[in-house]
Amino acid sequence: MKTIYYGHSCFLAEVNGKKLLFDPFISFNEKAKDINITDVKPDYILISHGHFDHIADTVQIAKQSNAKVVCSWEIHEWLNKQGVTNTHPMNIGGKWNFDFGKVKCVLAVHSSGLPDGSYGGNPMGFVVYSQECTFYFAGDTSLTYDMKLIGEFDNINRAFLPLGGNFTMDVDDAIIAAEFVNCRNIVGMHFDTFPYIEINHREAEEKFKQKNINLTLPELGKTYEV
Repeated sequence: MKTIYYGHSCFLAEVNGKKLLFDPFISFNEKAKDINITDVKPDYILISHGHFDHIADTVQIAKQSNAKVVCSWEIHEWLNKQGVTNTHPMNIGGKWNFDFGKVKCVLAVHSSGLPDGSYGGNPMGFVVYSQECTFYFAGDTSLTYDMKLIGEFDNINRAFLPLGGNFTMDVDDAIIAAEFVNCRNIVGMHFDTFPYIEINHREAEEKFKQKNINLTLPELGKTYEV
């Protein structure tokens, strides 16, 4: 699966010929200032929750690409008011078959206020099933025992997990999360963007290595086969 990292928790994944953009926060991220978001034209945008650093560029990218936005009911209503009407509302536990594969919304333990202060519904993660692979995008979350259910019922090929701590789980908890979801190939996210979530890369890589788990700490703007 070809994946482009746009910084923070924002990835563009190509799944069965469709481009899925997760949590667009690009033009407002100082570290991503060299990326021109007018060139970002996904087929789908998946929003884990309403915080600014996960939704900031959604309206512009959705309008310029006419991408379908998959999100909570509350974010769906908020986007409709911003003029983005190509939306598909979901909620935790829900599943839907799209033309690239199936999406299941899973629990994320966090908060979800929208940029204007309105309620963004419950935060969530996504399990994406396709002929190419099955992957888990955790969104912003703490370590939860519910992650074990993902590992018990799904064959996860890749997992995108937050590592930065402070607002989400840290490296140590992410290792446990990887074991819970029974996945040995982890892509880190939600690290280094702000001082609160800076991590020691060498230490993180060594800790994952000790557990025989492959960790990718993606570099902004680079394309990966994950």
